This record gives sequence, structure tokens and C-alpha cells, in this order.
Amino acid sequence: MHISSSWPPRCLASSLALLWSEGLHQPAFPARGLQRHCPARAPGLRIWTAPWGCPGPQEEMSSWLGPPVPDITPESVVELWKAEAQDAKQLWKAETQDVVDSLGKAGSNFILGEEARTSHPSKGGSEAQFAGPASVLFPCSEVHAESAEQRPLKRKKGPAPKMLGNEVCSVCGDKASGFHYNVLSCEGCKGFFRRSVIKGARYTCHSGGQCPMDTYMRRKCQECRLRKCRQAGMREQCVLSEEQIRLKKLKRQEEEQGQASSSLTLQAPSPPPALPQLSVEQRGMIEKLVAAQQQCNQRSFSDRLRVTPWPLAPDPQSREARQQRFAHFTELAIVSVQEIVDFAKQLPGFLQLSREDQIALLKTSTIEVMLLETSRRYNPGSESITFLKDFSYNRDDFAKAGLQVEFINPIFEFSRAMNELQLNDAEFALLIAISIFSADRPNVQDQLQVERLQHTYVEALHAYVSIHHPNDPLMFPRMLMKLVSLRTLSSVHSEQVFALRLQDKKLPPLLSEIWDMQE
Repeated sequence: MHISSSWPPRCLASSLALLWSEGLHQPAFPARGLQRHCPARAPGLRIWTAPWGCPGPQEEMSSWLGPPVPDITPESVVELWKAEAQDAKQLWKAETQDVVDSLGKAGSNFILGEEARTSHPSKGGSEAQFAGPASVLFPCSEVHAESAEQRPLKRKKGPAPKMLGNEVCSVCGDKASGFHYNVLSCEGCKGFFRRSVIKGARYTCHSGGQCPMDTYMRRKCQECRLRKCRQAGMREQCVLSEEQIRLKKLKRQEEEQGQASSSLTLQAPSPPPALPQLSVEQRGMIEKLVAAQQQCNQRSFSDRLRVTPWPLAPDPQSREARQQRFAHFTELAIVSVQEIVDFAKQLPGFLQLSREDQIALLKTSTIEVMLLETSRRYNPGSESITFLKDFSYNRDDFAKAGLQVEFINPIFEFSRAMNELQLNDAEFALLIAISIFSADRPNVQDQLQVERLQHTYVEALHAYVSIHHPNDPLMFPRMLMKLVSLRTLSSVHSEQVFALRLQDKKLPPLLSEIWDMQE
């Protein structure tokens, strides 16, 4: 058995000068992949191993254009079997011992091959008979193609292998979130592949289709990124259309309702579980969060009045009007960032973290908190978002400011879904706190302490929702699922920011730093 122990190094590090002008580096998380296959109903085992790429030494953002991470997807399939007769077991054990003795004396690598086994019932009974020897020892250099054709390698059906938490995307090398469309990948590549398949997109590479794919190049060359997705094994047939997803959800709901109704008829009603109650500490914490949020909103409202006004020029398509609209939105974003920072400083436990962890949490959660605040200002009647008093923005206004439809539509869909939940100020404040205290953010050092702080806010939200929505047991999980949707929107936002740079739209220094768009 041969195991390779080398892979190209990979890194991701950046610095943020937003608040304290200090940088952090992404730690390395090495990993390996082991792939096992065995032919069905045969008493042999064949093992292959392959390196599994992972981040390597630290380096600065200027050296992001390093060699790409190998696109090898790890698998782990182990099959156990039993011989059909006791005689077969004894014969297999004896021959396996012979193979082990031979391997101990051999000076080179070997592969244990096996000839096909067939069982034929005799006329007088059902005892198994074998047509040939059970196992033969072959050198690696003399394995014939015929044996491979007799035993085709197939991936075992069933759930994907359990993740360890340090896996990397097979396409770009970023941190993987799970198996998507048959490939271990990150949320960004998952969403990119799905959008490309649904839209039937056709991209063009300006470098001859030879771009090395990593977290930087994935935003720059879409053709090479899509090709790498397919080479890694992503299947287009696994992508469901919106109608298929809707029908699938409807069918699942019908099945769950049918199971619930049948269980109610068979089982006696159980007493309702005791609802959690808000402790004195939780009640005081929620009151403090709501007051802090209202204070930050009032302070930032006066700042919004000083942003560049929305252009009312006779020619809305003029270059000056487009630049003025873009400046209008970027200045609103700066005000939102300052509001988020002020609110985070008033969160119990935030200032007790190290300065580096404060930077890491704020840097990666800002866009998600901004989207949560945007959903609070959504008007379902006019399908618009109100940032300033008596002034609303629809989808066309966002497009006129230079944003892409691929980013605009998800914003409005998320805002509409959040509006349907009808959350109050306390629930919004707790959701924002939970989003900020996410221990899986890049460059977070004291993850255990961040998890403890987040758990405090999750427990408070659970108790609060149970009291204020006693007849809706799914309200709490629905609210937490919105945080998952925010992660996907954050990936789409990263692509939108890079597209703005390609359009020669320069972001202010504050936004460039916090969104890692260094010049």
C-alpha cells in the first residue's frame, strides 16, 4: 500500500485596518484522504490512497496566486462480507495466511488480486464448491486490464462520509461545507455551479482556459471555475429547478402530515413539554440589546441624511448620474458598517475578547448583519427597501447603482422571507448577536469562548420565542435557518464586489478593507 504525503501548500490570510489596523493569519488545518474499495462478495481487500489538499503555510494576500489545491475528492467505502459456507471461510483464512507470509518476504509493493469465485450446488446437497484458487499474488507491474474489467469500481450508495471539520473545497481550496452535487465543496462553488446550470450560462476565459483555480481566481475566471466544478465531479443532473424544489418540499410536507396524523390516531396524547422561561439575566440582556440597537439607529439616521443625494438629473443614464448613484449606495453602506461596529461594542462579552478576535468577527459578519438590517426595512406592498425617510429603493434602483441581478434578486427574496416571520426588535437584536458570535469565522483564535457567548444568545432567543410564539414550535428553527441563508448570500456578495472592480467602480477604503478588496 502506497500513501502519498505531499501536496501543494495553500493559504488564506488578510489584514483589516478598519478599527485597529492589525492583521490576522489563517491557520493551517492538514488533512488526508483514504479511499477503500472491495469487490462485492469476494474475500479480498484492495486499498488505494490519495492526498487530500489542505491549507499550508501562512502568507500575505499578495501571494494568493499560488498553486491550486488538488481536486481530489476523498471517499471511504468499506464493505464487510461473509462466505456462504464454513468450508469457504476455512479456505479463505488459510490462503490469506499464505499471502501475508509472502508479503513479509517481498521487497516491493504488491496488490492482492483474486480470481472470480463461483458456487455451484451439488446434486446431493447445497455445499459450496469453488471453480479455482481463492487468491493469487501479483506484482504491481503485471496487473492485467481484464481483472479490472471483471471487478468495476463503483461508489457505494448511501449518505456522504461524515465530515471532520477541516475539509477543503475540491474546486477552489476554500473551507468545505459539505458534499454538494456529488462533490466536497464550499458554499460559494455550490451556489456558482447551481446558478450556472439553471441559467445555462456560457463563460469565456481570457487566458486560454488555463487559469489555476483558487479562492482568488474563482472570482476572476468563471469559465475555468465551471470547468473545474465539472472535473471535480459535480453533476448537472443533481441540480433541481425551482419547480422541482417546490414539488419536492410539497411532497415532503404531505408525507410528514400523513405520518403525524397516523401517529396521533395510534398514540395517546402526551402532555405538552414545559416551556422555557426567561431568567432575570436573559431579560436584562434582551432589554440592553434593544436599547443599544435603538440608540445606534438614531445616531446613524442623522449620518444617512448627509450621504450623497440620489441623482435627479434629466439624463439618468449619464456617467455622472451613474457615479452619483453608486456613491449614494456606498456611503449608505459605510454608515451601516459604523452602526454595526457601535452595536457590537455594546454586546455583553464582545469587548472581553481579544482585539484580533473582535476584528475577525466583525470583518466576516458585517455583510450578514447589513442584510438582516435591510430585511427590516422591506416593504412587501411596493417590493422596495427604505433606507432614508420618505425614500424607497426598488430592484431597478439597485441595478442603476451598478449591482448585478444575481445579487439583487436574492436580497429581495431574503427580505421577503424575513418579513413573513414578522420579527420584533428583540428577536432581530438576538439574531444579529448570534450572527456576530460565530466561532467558525476565519482567523478566530478563541473559538471556545466565542461559542460560549453565542450559546448564551441562542438560549435567550429560544426562551423568548417559546414565550411569544407558544403555538408555533417551528418558529425558532425557522429563524436559525435564516442565518444559514445569510451564509449563501455572503458568498454571492463576494462575487458582486469583485464584479464591481471589473466595472472600474472603486470602493471606499473602509469597504475595501472589510471586504478584502485590496488594490
